Amino acid sequence: QVQLVESGGGLVQAGDSLRLSCAASGRTFTTYPMGWFRQAPGKEREFVAAITSIGIAKYYADSVKGRFSISRDNAKNTMYLQMNSLKPEDTAVYYCGARLRGDYQNSQSYDYWGQGTQVTVSS
Repeated sequence: QVQLVESGGGLVQAGDSLRLSCAASGRTFTTYPMGWFRQAPGKEREFVAAITSIGIAKYYADSVKGRFSISRDNAKNTMYLQMNSLKPEDTAVYYCGARLRGDYQNSQSYDYWGQGTQVTVSS
């Protein structure tokens, strides 16, 4: 089992930046491919970004490409999402996930999830 805890969300104005963190721990920890998803009220959980087990490959949704940057520090068991030039449409609960295998864009491929952290962007 893997436990994931997100932090770093908050209320900001359009154009501001935030950095989200996802700390991983567990009875037995293994480096997994990981990703960030977000979910706005009344909407489905949608893909934001993903990163491979050692961070060589990174993937982004078209809506955030060029503004968001995903990274990880395996020595600290932590994944990050740097969010720049935030827009009101970025408002959502952001979740980190870990998977053993599968499509990085498919939420059903992820085996473990954190509790989420709220990001609210005002205009």
